[in-house]
Amino acid sequence: MSDQTADREILDVAAETILALLPRMGRIMLGTQAGGTTHERIGEIEAVTIDNGTARLSGPCHDSQIDLSQIATVIADRSGRMRERILPKLEMQDRQGITLFSLHALDGPELFDKALAPFSPGRPVTPPERKPSSSAQDVPADDLAIVTFQAAHESGEPVTIEMRRAGLVQAWTGEVPEPKPAMGFINVMTKDFHLHLMAGAVARWRKLGDTQKVELHAETADGALTGLVLRAAPQAFAQLTEAVHHG
Repeated sequence: MSDQTADREILDVAAETILALLPRMGRIMLGTQAGGTTHERIGEIEAVTIDNGTARLSGPCHDSQIDLSQIATVIADRSGRMRERILPKLEMQDRQGITLFSLHALDGPELFDKALAPFSPGRPVTPPERKPSSSAQDVPADDLAIVTFQAAHESGEPVTIEMRRAGLVQAWTGEVPEPKPAMGFINVMTKDFHLHLMAGAVARWRKLGDTQKVELHAETADGALTGLVLRAAPQAFAQLTEAVHHG
């Protein structure tokens, strides 16, 4: 980072141009939050393809589709720190200034700044105030999310865990590791995927599908879809008998 580069700056360039640079930045964590769910894919992005207004990020550690029409602002942020190291990120925001998803450059600022050099410095902006973390609560043993992921884990069936929100669809597929409750969240984690689900975020599942494949769509207590979708063979969720209704 040069002396002229701000900790946080708006890049006056199209999102697709910036996304195309991601394979040059080393390991990337693409994270999105919605409906009490944090969904993250972690690792190098091998390819970015743009087709008909959609950017596809792919590789062994990434599987996402981005609706470019939803991205109004690209922000480069270098204010983050991890153990005294700068942990830069890109934020993709909509027209209301809401962050749709972030791309954290886990290998530090060198590759990040080199890739962005043609478009930096941008327009400086003030970093948002950091919100204090809420008090951690225990996760009830009968929380629907932990019961669901435990059932999927014990089944041994491959499951796709997908997050759908405005501007982004991101997925991971594999055998579900044992869910770990901690700090008020249900955590499902592998080397290249992290899911952090707030306790109580899933009130019930809306079930779609047939005898070959089913989808479980997470709902809040008010019946709103959160964007979290599980997709697998029916036997992955055979132990679930309550809080599931057919869509």
